[in-house]
Amino acid sequence: MPRNSFRYFKTSHEIIQLAVMMYVRFPLSLRNVEDPLHERGIDICHESVRLWVDRFGPMFAGKIRFRRTSYMRQITQWQWHLDEVFVKINGETHYLWRAVDHEGEVLESYVTKTRDKSAALRFLKEAMKRYGSPRTITTDRLRSYSAAMKDIGNIARQKVDRHLNNRAENSHLPFRRRERAMSRFRRMSNLQKFASTHASFYNHFNLDRHINHRQSFKTKRDAAILEWRQLLTG
Repeated sequence: MPRNSFRYFKTSHEIIQLAVMMYVRFPLSLRNVEDPLHERGIDICHESVRLWVDRFGPMFAGKIRFRRTSYMRQITQWQWHLDEVFVKINGETHYLWRAVDHEGEVLESYVTKTRDKSAALRFLKEAMKRYGSPRTITTDRLRSYSAAMKDIGNIARQKVDRHLNNRAENSHLPFRRRERAMSRFRRMSNLQKFASTHASFYNHFNLDRHINHRQSFKTKRDAAILEWRQLLTG
């Protein structure tokens, strides 16, 4: 019989799941999550939300990835877009490497202290270990990408152009909005954990509202919410 992850918590698992979803999915602070729940008769402390996100956020993200990985391996072999985000942690610059596919789906997030060949190589190996090797990889002009791809034999698949990589640049925006709401990060491990969790939540609830007809969007939204609720029983 599987172990119950919520067995030591008095709050119902539905409320915990809702609070985690609100905090990770939307650019809200811990207290911003506490207030709307209070208006609905749910009396919790913002520190409880912090604990739930840290404890259950990666668990929910892992379940989402498990359900999507086999499907994503079939559609992400066409084109990847790679880029890195500068993130300050206690005044020191770190680099969040991100890979997205041709539809904007976030494939991999990886945090390093450097932006050299070694960091790019580790990032590429992590992404290809999970999703396989794509047909083409679009990057900016950072030389670390070319050096890393020579090592793994993918240099012929690389495309280098600033404008071709707008897909990756635009995919950074939801994470940047979330980062501002959190008042930045305190540790590198926290950044890695939250970036991976946020990517999974974003992939699950990103329904391309701007290109779908209203009825199609509503159908996809209902399906995404239903699947999200089923994570508790999966």
